[in-house]
Amino acid sequence: MSSVRVRFAPSPTGELHIGGARTALFNYLFARAKKGTFILRIDDTDLERSRAEYTEALLDAMRWLGLEWDEGPYYQSRRLERYEDEAARLLKEGKAYRCFCTPEELTAGREQAHKDGKNYLYPGTCRDLTPEKIEEYCESGRDFVVRLRIPDEGSTVVRDLIRGEVRFNHRDLDDFIIMKSNGLPTYNFASVVDDAEMKITDVIRAEEHLSNTPRQQLCLEALGYEQPRYAHVPMILAPDRSKLSKRHGATSVEEFRSRGYLPEALINYMALLGWSPGEKEILPLSEMIPLFSLERVNKTAAIYDTTKLTWMNGQYLRAVPPERLAAEALPFYTAAGLVEPPLGGEEEEYYEKVVKAVSDRVKTLAEMADASTYFYREVDSYDEKGVRKHFRKEGSAALLRRAASLLHTLEPFDLDSVESGYRNLSKELGISAGRLIHPTRLAISGRTMGPGLFDIIVLLGREKTVSRLEKAALWIERQ
Repeated sequence: MSSVRVRFAPSPTGELHIGGARTALFNYLFARAKKGTFILRIDDTDLERSRAEYTEALLDAMRWLGLEWDEGPYYQSRRLERYEDEAARLLKEGKAYRCFCTPEELTAGREQAHKDGKNYLYPGTCRDLTPEKIEEYCESGRDFVVRLRIPDEGSTVVRDLIRGEVRFNHRDLDDFIIMKSNGLPTYNFASVVDDAEMKITDVIRAEEHLSNTPRQQLCLEALGYEQPRYAHVPMILAPDRSKLSKRHGATSVEEFRSRGYLPEALINYMALLGWSPGEKEILPLSEMIPLFSLERVNKTAAIYDTTKLTWMNGQYLRAVPPERLAAEALPFYTAAGLVEPPLGGEEEEYYEKVVKAVSDRVKTLAEMADASTYFYREVDSYDEKGVRKHFRKEGSAALLRRAASLLHTLEPFDLDSVESGYRNLSKELGISAGRLIHPTRLAISGRTMGPGLFDIIVLLGREKTVSRLEKAALWIERQ
């Protein structure tokens, strides 16, 4: 084998799961680190479950993540003739055979094996049918599948680049199906035909595919193709070490995107699920490439932790240029009903200032929109804990009225003047600055946390700020 060629081969039967995306990422990194080729192949031979919209969503998710492929996408559904030809060749060479066993016969065999406490293996009923019997069955229109004839004795050894040698005894395998009765190839057969013709050098995929590998190696041997190298990356488990599922929260790329995560944060997080780049945790894609190797991929399962992902996303949000951050956040502000694109003039300028103001304290784009509501809507409620802590204190209403009076006449109305005015007022009243700042924040935002108070005041403007202070003072007096 010469230059490295790897592939990511998802089935378009649903959204791109984080496990599949992690597999795509490892293939991408391996190809780039080796200056090889990253191929995208769509395994869409499951015609009942495959959907065009899933394919489009998958391609969109790959592009959004920045995992651009070098070749493809290739579609297995457009290559059915190749699988038929290769299966016909194996039949002609006696390396495969037609199996005419009915579903009822096979079900009976499975039920009997279950009663006997054994794993069911196809017993080879049709393995040695005479040519005459095969012709008779075919002429009668009897359905058949094509099975690969595997050795009765010996074993197949998978030399995995991550797990070392794994041996599979042939007595634990059966003559498995390579072509179904509807004429479509099985996953194991189509994959190896494609891998061989696309000159794939390294198959990097999830651990659950390890059990498929001896079958695929046997197919390759029968076809006379060169074996690629295999590497099976660890599973991704939920925090309770169970299989990851929707009950553990977002599990697909599209879900993370819709919840306001940046692609570079998701890429960074996924890379650390089973790979150890060293001490550094915040690692852009371009910095991962020279560091990536299969030797640094773990054998043990990776634990899915959205808390860490969310923290990481916050780090990336704060590093994003303001123009891009505003563009990324806009769909979330629109969905929340805060703005209505297209923006322009003063409206756009105000929006960009709001985004900049709230970005330091949020961890997702969705949180950013939620943290901005009081910049666009009147405050109609106050944080309950904040009320008990800041509004229930004696004299709070009077303090808010003094603050409103200060801001009503303050000139100029800018950041420095507002801050100086508040500091001087607190000294004049003989109270700490916090005693004045905290109830003001609650009054004008309804919240106890957020951007710097003076930034909020200047951004809201004199009229809104004074109105909200007076409204809050009246609310306190009426309680």
